[in-house]
Amino acid sequence: MARQVTIALLDEIQDGFNKQDVDAILSHFADDCEWVMARGPNAPEGRRLIGKAAIGEVLSARYRDIPDMRWEEIRHWIVDQSKAISEWIVRGTPKNGGAPIDLVGCDLWEFRDGYVTKKDTYWKTIG
Repeated sequence: MARQVTIALLDEIQDGFNKQDVDAILSHFADDCEWVMARGPNAPEGRRLIGKAAIGEVLSARYRDIPDMRWEEIRHWIVDQSKAISEWIVRGTPKNGGAPIDLVGCDLWEFRDGYVTKKDTYWKTIG
C-alpha cells in the first residue's frame, strides 16, 4: 500500500536532515532515487546523484564537513501525490574555516507510492 505524501511526511524527512541521520533520510527514498544538487560540475544541472548509496555518501561527507548544518524556516506545499515543494533557509559553518552558509533555497520533490524518487535542490547564490 502506498504511503500518502503529506506535510507530516515532509516534516519527517526534513527532521532526518536536521538530525543528520542519513539512514532516516534514505528510508524515505526509493531504491532508484536521484538527487540533483544545487551546485556541481555539470552544466546546466549541477551534480546528479543516482541511488541511495551515492546520496548517502554525499550526505555523510557533508555532515562531517558542516557538523552544524541545519534547515530552518521550512515551508512545504503538496502539489499532488507525486510532487511537493519545500522552501527553507540552510545554515551552517564549515569545519575547514570556510564562510558560513546562510542561504534561501527550495527542493522540488517527486514521489512514487509515497517514497522520494527525485529531490531537485536550488538555492540563491549571494555574490
